[in-house]
Amino acid sequence: MRDAFHAVGTIESDQSVEVASQIAGVVESLALPEGRAVGQGVLLARLDDRELKAQSERAMAQRELAAANFDRAKKLAEQQAISTRELDDARATLAVAEANASLAKVQLDRTRILAPFSGVVGRRRISVGAWLKPGDAVTEMAQLSPLRASFSAPERMLSELTPWRAVEIRTPAWPGRTFQGALSVVDPIVDPVTRTVRLLARLPNPAGLLRPGMSADVTVTLAERTHALTIPDEAVFAEGSASFVYVVKPDSSVTRATIQIGSRDSMRVEVLRGLSEGQTVVRTGHQKLFEGARVMPIPDAAAAEAPAPAKSSGRP
Repeated sequence: MRDAFHAVGTIESDQSVEVASQIAGVVESLALPEGRAVGQGVLLARLDDRELKAQSERAMAQRELAAANFDRAKKLAEQQAISTRELDDARATLAVAEANASLAKVQLDRTRILAPFSGVVGRRRISVGAWLKPGDAVTEMAQLSPLRASFSAPERMLSELTPWRAVEIRTPAWPGRTFQGALSVVDPIVDPVTRTVRLLARLPNPAGLLRPGMSADVTVTLAERTHALTIPDEAVFAEGSASFVYVVKPDSSVTRATIQIGSRDSMRVEVLRGLSEGQTVVRTGHQKLFEGARVMPIPDAAAAEAPAPAKSSGRP
């Protein structure tokens, strides 16, 4: 029997990004494989780089010239043929030339749009020959494994929702399937309006069945008792704040027993006190019973076909 917390959340990618151009230019070629996985650094698109390549080559030539002038100035300074100020000017000119060369190379590298991380590429947003401005989207990328489920919990649960607790995820896209994960992040700040805290559960997705944006039914296991005593939920009836069951005695008569219940789910109730393992209880029909009434067990299949008995009866 498990004590669990249930919530509705959203499946998110651990890393997702809209890949965009950092500079203006004309799209020269596209290499992005739509809908397929790529590694980090893979070329997705290339912009026309002729102008920036020429600027980079010019900056490199100016750096080489500045380096040669600085070497010559050092030798002349050693012979005291030039002043210290002239040597400093040559050194500063070389530093500026090196910075210009680095800047030109960075601008040239930006004509190659690369995958920022390993993930799956979405649909392309551009075509060859299109003019891109800085910030124009080329495609989208997302990492599909591992994923994470984002959900909220009330502040009263904070002491129990600690990292690395087991989490089960279900989604309408895959009915009947359960995905296992673990609680990984508990936000340090409680929302002052809703008094809830955001949590993240990390879950592997090796088969790629889950996708970012899916809804998630989240179950966090708080405690688990492998030897819990349970009975069917419908066997329990309440009067006021007390819970009761009808126990079948060896002579087939019934007696009402007060029980203390623990956790319950849609089908079972955990009994903490009032029953022992091996006892028989009436599952259905207890509304017809009274202390000392005799019962006869009826199998489920026969119960649906048999006519209602004239005397009070129940089904253990």
